[in-house]
Amino acid sequence: MAVVAAAMAFAFPPPARASEMTKVDPLLAYGARIIGDDARTRIVIDFDRAPDFSIHYIANPERVVIDLPATAFGFPAGDLEARGLFKDIRYGKMDEDSARIVLTAKKPVKLEMAKVQADEDGKGHRLILDAAMTDKDKFADLVKAQSWSDPSPQPTTGAIPAPEKPVSGDFIIAVDAGHGGIDTGAIGVDTKTQEKDVTLAFAKALADRLNRETGIKAFLTRSDDSFLSLSERVEIARQNHAGLFISMHADTLKQKDIRGATVYTISDKASDKLAADLADRENLSDQIAGKETVAEPPEVADILLDLTRRETQAFSISLAESVLTSFKDQVGTINNPHRHAGFRVLQAPDVPSVLLELGFLSNKDDEKLLLDDAWRGRMADLLTEAVKHYRTAMVANGG
Repeated sequence: MAVVAAAMAFAFPPPARASEMTKVDPLLAYGARIIGDDARTRIVIDFDRAPDFSIHYIANPERVVIDLPATAFGFPAGDLEARGLFKDIRYGKMDEDSARIVLTAKKPVKLEMAKVQADEDGKGHRLILDAAMTDKDKFADLVKAQSWSDPSPQPTTGAIPAPEKPVSGDFIIAVDAGHGGIDTGAIGVDTKTQEKDVTLAFAKALADRLNRETGIKAFLTRSDDSFLSLSERVEIARQNHAGLFISMHADTLKQKDIRGATVYTISDKASDKLAADLADRENLSDQIAGKETVAEPPEVADILLDLTRRETQAFSISLAESVLTSFKDQVGTINNPHRHAGFRVLQAPDVPSVLLELGFLSNKDDEKLLLDDAWRGRMADLLTEAVKHYRTAMVANGG
């Protein structure tokens, strides 16, 4: 959506001017596209030649401003229609020497990559902007730290920025309580207890138990009855430098006699119909809350899956095996208790992740256990032992 230059001139400080010594033809922005969701969003703009640019942040509301030299925007407005992290995108001429793009965000964001690269055919250049959600304090720090006279404050990084390692050296674990808020999850067959309450109680118990171990630091992706999209859960784990991600669930099945725990890892192909059906249901979480689920096209798959994926999958399988070893003769499990399918909540390319089905709310016996404080505590103990065993094995193997 094109912006009226006069309105934008009043809304923001003036951008740094291009040199007045030499007049050059305006850049031509001839193509644009935007992909992503409410955790990560990528914007790509095609130019006829490499653009100089600078990035700034403005609060109330949160906005990202990209200042450019004189630019003619020649692509259809619909090609850069707001989506993902952004609720409004405006662009246009500021004066004879400058242009501007303004991205108004739905929540605090930061650009984790901003770079220009040549097209494969050598006929033009692309400006690539990768935005990720952040928290209010970090966004405020970005606003305070910037200088409007700085011509190019943004670093150039890879498509998936590597999280900084925690200074403390603690082994950090993200404990994810499945569902929440408008997404209630499954309903207990007897007590009508909602899955979101069961998973939150288990997540809190597990995080508390893990935090009693030296060198381990656990945190909750959600600590109350609030909704998080699947991609937000993944991004929260990555931004907090998690070394493990454990998502807690308690589903229902049509077959009321099936009971016991199951551990799931991610895979492009489901291990069986039960796993496929469960993944399909869990992946509907965003739609239940009215969120748009975005299927990433093949050419941008590197945003979510990079070369670390295979190694991460191997670590996830190792964690699953460690959990099932700790459960042996202690916790009932279903047949073939390690299964796999395409769970979106397990998609972090660099964080080993498992989805733990604690039991089934559709089974009366499982339901009783899921609501029992003593059983919950025993499960937390067993899972903690599994995490410790996994960590010891990883350290022994140089991980």
